[in-house]
Amino acid sequence: MKPTTLTTKNARKFPFVDYEYQASSLENLTGRCAKMSKSFRDISRDYFDTEDNKDFLSNAAIFAALIASALVPIAASASAMIHLVRTLPLF
Repeated sequence: MKPTTLTTKNARKFPFVDYEYQASSLENLTGRCAKMSKSFRDISRDYFDTEDNKDFLSNAAIFAALIASALVPIAASASAMIHLVRTLPLF
């Protein structure tokens, strides 16, 4: 069975176009940020002035613990490599 459409015969095929449309002007815009920082040092200084020192110290302690835990397997593998080199016969 052929499907029937719910449109009328006098319906428009294309959407209505508003020919009176006017785009907004961009004359007053400068394209700059509201506040420009002078350097990366100023940005980091502003960040650390507002950052809580306790939060920084806890993050530094966690970072030091991660580095220490990463150094343990590196030292163990270096020790194993030294042991391997000592057991190999010399040519």
